[in-house]
Amino acid sequence: MTVVEREAMEYDVVIVGAGPAGLSAAIRLKQLDAELQVVVLEKGSEVGAHILSGAVLDPSGLDALLPNWREMGAPITVPVKDDNFYFLGEAGRLRLPNFAMPPLMNNHGNYIVSMGNVCRWMAEQAEALGVEIFPGMACSELVFGDNGEVKGVVAGEFGLNPDGTPSDAYEPGMELHGKYVLLSEGVRGSLSKQVIAKYDLAANSDVQKYGLGMKEIWEIDPAKHRLGSVTHTMGWPLNSSAGGGSFIYHAENNQVLIGFVVHLNYANPYLFPYMEFQRFKHHPMVAELLKGGKRVAYGARAISEGGYQSIPQTAFPGGALLGCSAGLVNVPRIKGNHNAMLSGKAAAEAAHAAIKGGRSGDVLSDYDAVLRAGPVGKDLKKVRNVKPLWSKFGLLASLAVGGFDMWTNDLFGFSLFGTLRHGKSDAKATGEAANFKPIDYPKPDGKLSFDRLTNVSFSMTNHAESQPCHLRLTDPSIPISVNFPKFAEPAQRYCPAGVYEVIDEEGKEPRFQINFQNCVHCKTCDIKDPSENITWVTPQGGDGPNYPNM
Repeated sequence: MTVVEREAMEYDVVIVGAGPAGLSAAIRLKQLDAELQVVVLEKGSEVGAHILSGAVLDPSGLDALLPNWREMGAPITVPVKDDNFYFLGEAGRLRLPNFAMPPLMNNHGNYIVSMGNVCRWMAEQAEALGVEIFPGMACSELVFGDNGEVKGVVAGEFGLNPDGTPSDAYEPGMELHGKYVLLSEGVRGSLSKQVIAKYDLAANSDVQKYGLGMKEIWEIDPAKHRLGSVTHTMGWPLNSSAGGGSFIYHAENNQVLIGFVVHLNYANPYLFPYMEFQRFKHHPMVAELLKGGKRVAYGARAISEGGYQSIPQTAFPGGALLGCSAGLVNVPRIKGNHNAMLSGKAAAEAAHAAIKGGRSGDVLSDYDAVLRAGPVGKDLKKVRNVKPLWSKFGLLASLAVGGFDMWTNDLFGFSLFGTLRHGKSDAKATGEAANFKPIDYPKPDGKLSFDRLTNVSFSMTNHAESQPCHLRLTDPSIPISVNFPKFAEPAQRYCPAGVYEVIDEEGKEPRFQINFQNCVHCKTCDIKDPSENITWVTPQGGDGPNYPNM
């Protein structure tokens, strides 16, 4: 085996991922000590290129980090003006009264934003403080120290052949070492997944749960646009087949941010989350809003939904998990950006105190304690039973019981249920095809609804075809020998980008094809594959979607 020689650069803190958590950590570190050497490594072609979020932003995280952000030119200018909650039937709707909603569901004081643009602005603030930010630098490996601690990452490896061997244009990348390494890769990050397994960080937490969020940006008729309006729906088209719901946010420039979330613990392997999203847009309420408009962007991303009881140990030897790498989304609020920022701030403060005390490479236990006992833990603890109640009893029962549980938590700080558990992983929740019937989805009309490949072109996704496939099969035979006969190979349907196909040619055995060039880095395959046979790793830096303002 050839040993690759790499140059190394030394920093005080190495941060993987330029999302809200990583950038908050970088900013806070420099606020505490301008002399600290801090680097942020981002796999996207630019900061924000891989950021996809709803998003209605709770500004509490930014208030704690940069209290005067309102005077600093932040792209956060559309306050929420009205909240609407609907339960949908196929042709009708029932509005749920706002007064019945627990106070924590109120969006008063929040803002409709593009988190991609918020992160670009945060990167400017970080660089002004002296943080080094390197986009297009995918972190492909962890570097371990003599005592088994994480001491750095390998970033910027380019020029591998499809079989993984170095080409003539091979660049080995560099090792970036830090006294501490903060992983803020987002949901199901490849390095975070390795760290959780290596140090058994999830030993005392519940299984993590996930949803698949898909989003389009539409430019609509100005006469129908209501700046600052927020709408959430539940019910049709999912009904009892899966949990989930939608959001419709009226942003600037006559744009509407329309999204659809499907909880990935659904059983029916014939369910097609992307087509459920497309069908949703034909509901009369939505169709009327979008009529005469045009879709200008599309993307998809997994969402962590396990909540409080699924948070792993967030500190490990040499570093910490931040934001969605730790699973800090408040599911009923559909918000995680504020908690990501607060986690970045807390991790920075713990790392700064450790470095100031002459430490390095140890466990930042203070960070984990603050995360659980502080505002992030308090935010998540109040809603910890909403997801397991929904999974166990379905939408209608969970609306009543889950709503009651949120009220008691919000008013009295306790739950009659204690802390419920989630049960199976999303992969294991997948049922066998023999127990279900295929679902007949309407063909996209090209006006309101679109086929996957057409929509993927609106994510501006690009991958160099000469590199190794970044979607690794542990056993290449399983898709056809196990998943196809047993589960009707659901990868054909759960992927929102059309990456996976079963090619069935007459006279030949079926074969499994991976079109990795289409991948929008949602990580659903790493989560939902019923045989847990797919591992998502980083492609070369700069590849993937190029979201302009998601």
